[in-house]
Amino acid sequence: MRFLLLSLLAVGLGGCQIIYKLPTRQGNVIEQKDLNKLEPGMTRDQVRFVLGTPLATTPFRADRWDYVGYYKSPRGVVTQRTVTAFFDGDTLTRLEGATPEEGAKVLSSPDAEEVYDAEERDRAEARRAAEENDSGIILNPDTPRR
Repeated sequence: MRFLLLSLLAVGLGGCQIIYKLPTRQGNVIEQKDLNKLEPGMTRDQVRFVLGTPLATTPFRADRWDYVGYYKSPRGVVTQRTVTAFFDGDTLTRLEGATPEEGAKVLSSPDAEEVYDAEERDRAEARRAAEENDSGIILNPDTPRR
């Protein structure tokens, strides 16, 4: 009887999606602030120090390193990014994918601080939109009213 009750409770909670789902992170952690540190002329060791070990290398193309990052939030939002570093000998010549694409998700490194800042911006925008103002001007919620 107890088993039946617990299984019904588990199925009910699973249907309501109350159960917490862990975020999924695979591959390299690619942060824009790290990519901004890279510049042509750096050595392989310097690139490895900044970005870490590349996820994909091949013995057939020793001049190319691929960094692939994938993140799926508990709510199902997927962020993925691929950065390719090209070398001439031991020197970095160029990067592909180092600048975020137009319209791509800005959340390249979803740490707690960035998530909190994004939620705070969303709340501020919602407050501004909900505020009724006779003049039609949207006031910044941080500025005091006179």
